[in-house]
Amino acid sequence: MATRLFRKPAAAPMSPHARAIIDIGSNSIRLVVYDGPERLPAVMFNEKVMAGLGRDLGETGRLSEDALSLAGDGLARFAALTRAMRVASVRTVATAAVREASNGDALIALAEAEGLEVDILSGEEEAEAAGLGVLSAIPEADGIVGDLGGGSLELIRVKDGALHEGVSLPLGVLRIGAIRAKGRGALERHVGKLLGKAGWAGQGRALPLYLVGGSWRALARIDMHLSDYPLPVIHGYRLDEGAPTHLLRVLSHSSKARLKEVPSLSAARIPTLVDAAALLSALRRQLGAGPMVASAFGLREGLLYGALDEAQRREDPLIAAARAEGAVQGRFAEHGDLLDRWIAPLFAGEPDARLRHAACLLADVGWRANPEFRAERGLDIALHGNWVGIDGRGRAMLGQALFTALGGSAGAPPPCDRLASAADLARAARWGQAIRFAQRLSAGLAAPLERSKVELLEGTLALTLPIADHAFYADTVVRRHKQLATAFGRMPVLLG
Repeated sequence: MATRLFRKPAAAPMSPHARAIIDIGSNSIRLVVYDGPERLPAVMFNEKVMAGLGRDLGETGRLSEDALSLAGDGLARFAALTRAMRVASVRTVATAAVREASNGDALIALAEAEGLEVDILSGEEEAEAAGLGVLSAIPEADGIVGDLGGGSLELIRVKDGALHEGVSLPLGVLRIGAIRAKGRGALERHVGKLLGKAGWAGQGRALPLYLVGGSWRALARIDMHLSDYPLPVIHGYRLDEGAPTHLLRVLSHSSKARLKEVPSLSAARIPTLVDAAALLSALRRQLGAGPMVASAFGLREGLLYGALDEAQRREDPLIAAARAEGAVQGRFAEHGDLLDRWIAPLFAGEPDARLRHAACLLADVGWRANPEFRAERGLDIALHGNWVGIDGRGRAMLGQALFTALGGSAGAPPPCDRLASAADLARAARWGQAIRFAQRLSAGLAAPLERSKVELLEGTLALTLPIADHAFYADTVVRRHKQLATAFGRMPVLLG
């Protein structure tokens, strides 16, 4: 007879903060369930149906029966899932295909039959949501957000944390094939005409173009593959000005079998990749935009971000996520903020303070790993965690700091050495050594850090510790102090 070794408790409902968005697009329909901190909730579930609602829209003006059937099945499943998950709130939105189709009401009826109330977004609302999504993940974004869907392309200017002028154009990826079929240069002329009519021609001014939408993220993934980029993370990946033309040339001569070799590339995106690349190439030239930056956040995240108050929006997304992750995986609640304050005097005036703060918040994430792999665990979380508000260089510095803090060497572990300079990584290693010293001194307790301080004084790295606490300063603490002082080219000294 089988023996039950343990019994798992019944699954608990989502927290009161859990919310879901069902995004009915022209190419795909997607359900995403979020839970966790308001500023940057974690994705708990993500599923899409490639219904292709907008596939025949250009020819017939209608949603096809096959697409409606796929959409209906998908919506029924998504509604059932959100009920089973006991999600607190569900928002269902529809975009260009439903907005423009003569039988869009048939899709609305399918959704309503499942208890879903559909909000049909205008082109302007689509652009605003995409812009807010990018600002949520890249608060310092200064450029143009381009959100490519199946039925439309939204452009919106973002700067200083705010939205500016925007436009919605009938340039969805499902429409591009028919335009290109009119002959060489037809797409370029068409894009130029639409941008000119909207007053957008040449408005790029060499500014970054932030890429939103599955088709453009797929292009970024292929570019990463072709360039042997060492970090398989789409968000924040930069493409230079020549990338779209190069991608168009490569894709035009690549078989489906070859493209399937690209890691994590959705096979459902392959049929429209050439059209997506052709549009991006023409759009960048006609806008006069500079480099392109892939964004993992877009319309759905923008809807969440738009519902926050101003104080919540001002929260740093990296710090908010690191604090939440540290609280889940660490041993000592709120220890990360104290660590950051304690080691800060050693790095006064240096850049990247927010990265150092994130490292402190995540300093304990490797504790539950096998002791021989704690450093590797910290490195993995930094490099591959679902972070935003950070680029490849920042991930490398965060990884170096955690690797060193959790017992790894001060040398650069791969692939950090390909993502950040030696000087940046050496500085991050000192963050890690300072964190390691603080944690060993305090054993995770707040009081020893609150009663002490560390600073650089006249060729020394001084620890000021009350005499009553001198018992804390022994053995490994002394060695860690010496290692940290050596990293700064100073002598260790105990005061107090």
